[in-house]
Amino acid sequence: MFRMVLYSAIVVFAILISSRVTLAQQAPTVSIQLQIHGQIRYAKTGRPAELILVRLESWDGASAGETTSDRTGRFTFMGLWKALFIVSVRVQGFTEIKQQVDLRTQVSDYVQLQLVPEETSTPIPQPKHAAVIDATIPPAARGEFEKGSEALVSEKNVDKGIRHLEKAVRLYPQYVDALLLIGRAYMDKEDWLKAEAAFRQVLTLNSKASAGYFALGELYLREKKYPDAETNMLSGIHLDLKSVQGHFLLGLLYYELGDLVKAGPQVGTALQLNPKFARGHLLAANILLRAHQTENAVVEFEEYLRLEPKGEFAEQARQSVDSLKHQTP
Repeated sequence: MFRMVLYSAIVVFAILISSRVTLAQQAPTVSIQLQIHGQIRYAKTGRPAELILVRLESWDGASAGETTSDRTGRFTFMGLWKALFIVSVRVQGFTEIKQQVDLRTQVSDYVQLQLVPEETSTPIPQPKHAAVIDATIPPAARGEFEKGSEALVSEKNVDKGIRHLEKAVRLYPQYVDALLLIGRAYMDKEDWLKAEAAFRQVLTLNSKASAGYFALGELYLREKKYPDAETNMLSGIHLDLKSVQGHFLLGLLYYELGDLVKAGPQVGTALQLNPKFARGHLLAANILLRAHQTENAVVEFEEYLRLEPKGEFAEQARQSVDSLKHQTP
């Protein structure tokens, strides 16, 4: 038994370290001083756009990370290297945004992005029963979506948020983003059946929506339905190999199952895609701790605290660091 645990510890540690070595080989000029800041606003109203997924790619198309805008619409990518980057935002019902950022001659840059509604003056006619999702979202539905998002994020009022989001879906039944938020809101209320119904509706509308599979996977993980969780997470990753969320969730699943050898590569991949993903470092710390790699666990806990000093799990992480340092000879 001791040999098995020791073997798992060595494998997990090697995987996590190798993922960072790979990243360093790809970007030998990494510097924590190089960063991209930005803000997203709705062009029509000027309001900040929160909970918007922002992707960053290097000029050759390789993923350099992904993050989500906060309640003020702001986002940050840190730990970058001297290169050309592409910041991209894709939201249903709005024109896709792609903006080039050149960090070859500067250490940081600030970009302002505006979500502009897609043109609806000359819609392309579709067959009545075509399996195509209409990207034209009525202004009233979009308004209800924004109110629902604000209620969830700013006001922390889940019931109010659900009411607005469900109204948005009544106005526009194909509103995938609204359905995803509805499902997450019901997950927060631990109303598993309604959450599952919302996520399944997303996949009915778009069978290639990786976010729907990841959401279902997370739901089943919270319900401890591990086989169903794994199936959906793998389906999502198959559609989006560069998803930080997907690899993180799959790593969390294997961690909960006690399979450290499988958990390690998934967390390592998530951190390779986004080295500044705080929760990834927190999970890596717990994996290493369970594998009895105490000193390396401390390093990961401290990296989490550096990235999120006031994060949800900051106090527990500090206590773990203090305790582990006292145990280390």
